[in-house]
Amino acid sequence: MVSTVLASTLARRNIHYGWVVVAATFLTMLVTAGAMGAPGVLIKPLQDEFGWETSQISSALAIRLILFGFMGPFAAAFMNYFGVRKVIVFALALIGIGFVGSLFMTTLWQLLLLWGIVVGFGTGLTAMVLAATVSTRWFTRHRGLVVGMLSASSATGQLVFLPLMAELTERYGWRSTVFFVCAMIMVAALAVLAFMRDRPADVNLPSLGEEHVTPAPARPTLGAALMTPITTLREISTTSTFWILFATFFICGLSTNGLIQTHFVTLCGDFGIVPVAAASVLAVMGIFDFFGTIGSGWLSDRFDNRWLLFWYYGLRGLSLLYLPFSDFSFYGLSIFAIFYGLDWIATVPPTVKIAADRFGREKAGLVFGWVFAGHQLGAATAAYGAGLSRTELSSYLPAFFVAGAFCLLASILALTLKKSGLPSAAPAAAH
Repeated sequence: MVSTVLASTLARRNIHYGWVVVAATFLTMLVTAGAMGAPGVLIKPLQDEFGWETSQISSALAIRLILFGFMGPFAAAFMNYFGVRKVIVFALALIGIGFVGSLFMTTLWQLLLLWGIVVGFGTGLTAMVLAATVSTRWFTRHRGLVVGMLSASSATGQLVFLPLMAELTERYGWRSTVFFVCAMIMVAALAVLAFMRDRPADVNLPSLGEEHVTPAPARPTLGAALMTPITTLREISTTSTFWILFATFFICGLSTNGLIQTHFVTLCGDFGIVPVAAASVLAVMGIFDFFGTIGSGWLSDRFDNRWLLFWYYGLRGLSLLYLPFSDFSFYGLSIFAIFYGLDWIATVPPTVKIAADRFGREKAGLVFGWVFAGHQLGAATAAYGAGLSRTELSSYLPAFFVAGAFCLLASILALTLKKSGLPSAAPAAAH
């Protein structure tokens, strides 16, 4: 295989093959996140063509976000049973089917099925759990940095493609954006087939930071693999650490992709800003998020992760409360894009780090999968709630005030993690 030859070549140059796996994973999460973000620029065109209300379209997006989250724990189990490579390729195929099928939809139930259920399942298999799985399997040293890089790819992918997709939609119609998404999916699938391997042992390497090759554990039966997320949930649900992480990540989803990713372009349209310009603001957020999240990964290897979460949620809440007072001017939106972008998904590395330190490396993917389910419940709540606010109150702004207030609550909740028996920052930083 290409990966075996490349791993040997890189090893002679003292470069670990794990970085190639990170690159393939980065591309996959970038593309699938772009697919997740695409509907954000398509709400208005769908309304114009089919006459659907914002709340109706938002219901499909809410279903997608819920499935995106609740597939997380089972995605980790599927990766343990089938292998990471096979799961990713299957997920990309599902997303492609969902988008191709949408080219021919004519009724609302087809939107609910394709963009809600099919795309929800597909993107759920390549969610943040993939980042947690790859980072914990391939890296002992630099794990926080890797989680930051992969988290950045997910959030950045949701944002940086939006100006291009908005331009395509404006010039050639919404179906051209669907074709663009499908082309990106094909590129990612080819990269995964060529370079992705499941574990370091597959290329006869130890995890980066360790000296000895760790053999792959015995593969569980399918029944056992499917039950593992349930038994894990039963075990971790007795701890306060899990519920605090779940609650704060619910608020994280409520204040990010459920709100900003889904409704920001339409919100700006309500203030006279054309979709391409609004999508460009999101792209700026994506650029700053890339550096902010990688920086967060670096910080999570060195500092108390509870205090990092305190500052991230607090600053995000203040930025959301500021947005309605920005007058949606160039300067006002620029300030919001910079501060909000730096914090878009910076919460992921410290959350993964806390989960791994508290529950162990082998369970980290499954535990984070359930925590991420909370994230997507929050995202679905915001996706539907903000759409309902616009439909019933003719304004998105109440949803932004509510999200900002909840972020301030999350910042306080993060500090209560010290009551759950969390290891101290010093041993955590030694990983």
